[in-house]
Amino acid sequence: MPRSVLSPLPVQGSPRPTALPLGALAAGVGLSLIGSAALAQSVAPPDVTPSSAQVSPADDTSVQTLPSVTVKAQADRKPAAKTSYQAVSTSIGKGKQALRDVPQSITVVTEKLIDDRNLDDLKDLLRTTAGITFQAGETGEEDVRLRGFSLSQAGDLYIDGMRDPSLYERDTFNNDRVEVLKGSASMLFGRGSTGGVVNQVSKQPFLMTQHEVEATVGTGNEVRLTGDFNIKTGDSAALRMNIMTHEADNDGATVSKKGFAPTYRWGIGTNDEFTVGFMHLEYDNNPIYNHPWFTVDGKIVPKLDAQNFYGLDSDYNRGNATYGTLSHLHRFGDGGELKTTLRHGRYQRELWATVARFATGTTLANLNDNTVITRASKGRIAITDGTVLQSDYNNKFQLAGMRHNVITGLDWSQDEARRANSYADPAGVTRPTTTVGHPDAGQSITDSRAPVAFNEFTSRNLGLYVQDMVEISPTFKLLAGLRHDRFKASYETVAGVKFDRSDNLTSQRLGALFQPSDWASFHASYGTSFNTSGDTYQFAVQGPSLKDANTPAEKSRNFEIGTKLDFFDQRLSVNASAFYTEKYNERNTDPDTAADQQLLSGKRHAKGLDIDIAGQITPKWDAFFSYTWIPVARIDKSNVTTGNAQRQGDRPGLTPKHSASLWTTYQLAPKWRVGGGLNHRGEQNPEGNRTLTADAFTTLDLMAEYQVDSRMSVKVNVTNVTDELYADSLYRGFYAPGAARSVQVALKASF
Repeated sequence: MPRSVLSPLPVQGSPRPTALPLGALAAGVGLSLIGSAALAQSVAPPDVTPSSAQVSPADDTSVQTLPSVTVKAQADRKPAAKTSYQAVSTSIGKGKQALRDVPQSITVVTEKLIDDRNLDDLKDLLRTTAGITFQAGETGEEDVRLRGFSLSQAGDLYIDGMRDPSLYERDTFNNDRVEVLKGSASMLFGRGSTGGVVNQVSKQPFLMTQHEVEATVGTGNEVRLTGDFNIKTGDSAALRMNIMTHEADNDGATVSKKGFAPTYRWGIGTNDEFTVGFMHLEYDNNPIYNHPWFTVDGKIVPKLDAQNFYGLDSDYNRGNATYGTLSHLHRFGDGGELKTTLRHGRYQRELWATVARFATGTTLANLNDNTVITRASKGRIAITDGTVLQSDYNNKFQLAGMRHNVITGLDWSQDEARRANSYADPAGVTRPTTTVGHPDAGQSITDSRAPVAFNEFTSRNLGLYVQDMVEISPTFKLLAGLRHDRFKASYETVAGVKFDRSDNLTSQRLGALFQPSDWASFHASYGTSFNTSGDTYQFAVQGPSLKDANTPAEKSRNFEIGTKLDFFDQRLSVNASAFYTEKYNERNTDPDTAADQQLLSGKRHAKGLDIDIAGQITPKWDAFFSYTWIPVARIDKSNVTTGNAQRQGDRPGLTPKHSASLWTTYQLAPKWRVGGGLNHRGEQNPEGNRTLTADAFTTLDLMAEYQVDSRMSVKVNVTNVTDELYADSLYRGFYAPGAARSVQVALKASF
């Protein structure tokens, strides 16, 4: 029986894990300190003197006039994301800035909204964000799509603005908020980001001793315990620790995960602020890989109860993510800031799961509890060691009679990945069958797979960027940004074939903002992005071929016009934007099999409207609304002419016309708060199957909370109240069901 690759022992045939070199650590801090010393000698702008320097505050701070030698500010006593659905600032655009100054559509899910809706898993959170859909991957790598374009496999998931490099099961216990930036953004993030990016913002220590513990029990014998402990350790220092444990049996689809995330921050609000953090998340789950479907007149018809688990007890989806982060922020007397961050981590995922199918001859007419379910296997292993070093400088100054807000910097990343993308049962192994009426049958098999053999993939990227927002007048701003990336990748297949690829790529960003008042902002923007073949083909089942690796990057662009408005004394934000997103040289399979690369002759686009509302309608009434309308999405050019895959003129898969999420709460009485919401996704095709569509669906969630006293509350959540049966994630031959109705009761204590 092969040893799990997630054990502490080394994997057969794999290279030694990459250790974080002390030299890189020193370089990260040194870059920031050297920059501090050099820039400190620069001359202050004409309108700033040393005695009246304007200081950029720390996170969530109020500015004070202080001596020039030591810059100090007082941090807010509670992060804003804990108390409101509304976000007014973001760090997704390289440095903290007001949301109204970002000329793109952004949806922000704050910690308060995460808690109110019990969005414990990142995928659950993304389901409440309009424009998001899910692909049930053939080998278990569920992809996330935004506006119909890949997020996960394009590498567009981030933590604190740094690439989260691998596919694993993410939890929200350490998230202050999650930001979804929509549209091309390679000028900010480098490769990827055709549809947008998802940035998970980690909880940070603040200058107050405050603790919060929450215990949750629920359907499926769920037991979840989280703790958020913040300790003020000095006048400018604090330690924050977030912990999580989660267990559930879910009628066989078990969940078992644990997380620990301590962060220490010192020098808060002073010239030099340091942060050191650690994150460890591990899980050992047994997944519902899929449910088989029936089709009637081109419609996918789900029939099996959503909670039915037809896998084996020996199945698993296990993995972990472990990384450390060191950051230094220097504040200059002229208001500039230089932030340098170094992160290194290891990310592991191992899947061994059951593909459930109806026995041959099964139809809707003869389906019953005795209908046989056959089982096949899927297996996949991925191990990634990732290192990121980035340094960002921002400042405001006067030049040529205009105010400039400049951000510039560099980032360097390296990923060393080992992937066994097809590690299923060996030939000759037959999994036992079961019946429709007998899920969770308690059956197991012995793992007889040979020792794993890996394809290996290494990538390195160096990016340099600069962006300037120029205040032409008090109400009009222009933005221009430019970035250059040097991307290099190397491959070695199981067969020992080696090849590499390099790309030099430039990205642009342009924008204009008209802000006639402090509550209204109007914008127009243009941005580009690119998707490297090196990233895409590392996920190929047998690893990339030389033809794949030789293919240059795809390129995309995004046009947008929109507005960001604040109402009710700026307590409620209303954002709307019209967009046109186009991938104009998409990879196409070359009919000439002797060609040395894939064609870049494909083209597709999506155009529509985003609307986001978040905040307070009245002091007692909170609301969140996210809506995306994509009336037009089309494959404009394709050389696919046969089979079921989408072809020229078709609507791309996983791109519904309508998707929306609504959530609202109301304070009925001093001790009682109630809430409810809807999630809707319109009709859509699976990727790669133009002949079938999955019906639209809408689910209802409810919540009631009782405040026992100032320190303790009890909350009840019911999700999918009507127990709607629907296809949540789709693949060309099967689906994964949306979660069945569940009830959770949570007791929270603050002290």
